This record gives sequence, structure tokens and C-alpha cells, in this order.
Amino acid sequence: VLYLFCAALTEHKILFLSSSYQRLTDACRALLAIMFPLKYSFTYVPILPAQLLEVLSTPTPFIIGVHSVFQSETQELLDVVIADLDGGTVTVPECVHISLLPEPLLQQTREALSMVLDPELEVADLAFPPSTISASSLKIQDKEIRAVFLRLFAQLLQGYRWCLHIIRIHPEPVIRFHKVR
Repeated sequence: VLYLFCAALTEHKILFLSSSYQRLTDACRALLAIMFPLKYSFTYVPILPAQLLEVLSTPTPFIIGVHSVFQSETQELLDVVIADLDGGTVTVPECVHISLLPEPLLQQTREALSMVLDPELEVADLAFPPSTISASSLKIQDKEIRAVFLRLFAQLLQGYRWCLHIIRIHPEPVIRFHKVR
């Protein structure tokens, strides 16, 4: 999930494969949901019809879902990150370099996600673990996952105001992003 998240943020091509149309739609929508508060502004097609498979050769970034029947047509794509939802694998081609999160944030996000998805890990090494550990309902788990990614964005973007450069020579001040800072 973090590879796909970072690939989407760094504007790579992402292709979901599954034999279930519902799973394709859910995976595409989930990737967009964890990017909140950012909005994905490139091509987004949760279920690509067979007649439009040539769209996968476009040079622009995309998030597209394709039925796994057409997996053989996707083998020749060299610059596309492929997430096989049925097999649970993410394939990153050699020519694609995905910039991951900075190290302290990456480890914190992994730990937070693992605690949400598998809460038993928190008490697994305790000598006297509590007798019952209840897993969150799916609705609560969804909100917890969204909170993990929202916290990640808050940590990534904290202090952004230090990078704003205000130019006051015009009648209205102009604000530019100072990349060096």
C-alpha cells in the first residue's frame, strides 16, 4: 500500500489487475481516499473496457483498473506499476524508481498501519496479555487508516510556510514557493 501511495504521489502509472470488478473499483477508490487532502488530477479509470486497452500506453500518469483476463496485454508495459489484487503482489519495473517516504515517517506509518490492521501485534510480546482484544469494525478501521495517512500528511507538510516567499513590489503581494528552503 505504501509503494502504491508513494507511486501515486510521485505521478507514476499505476495499474490494478483483478478478476473482480468490485475489487478493482474499491482498490482505485481506496488509493484516492488515502491521498486526502490532495486530489489526483491525472487519468483515473477504475474499470477500463477492453476496447480501450491502448490507453495504457499513454505517457501521462494514471490509476487504471483492468480485468485480469487482459493480463497478457499488460506484460509489455515497461513503465507501469502493476498491483495484482488477486495475488496480492505489487510489481515495480526496473526502469521505475519510486521515491519512498523519509525514513522516520516511513517506519512510523508502517507501525501505525500494522497496529490498525493487526491489533494483536501490540500485545503479542507481553508476558501477561489482556484476555480479550477486539478488532475494530470495518467502519472504524477505515477511519483509523484514513487518520494514519492524514497524520502522515500533517507531518510531511508541517512548516511549509517557511518555504513561502512573499514579493511585495506589485500592488497585490505575490506568494511563491521557495524551493531552496
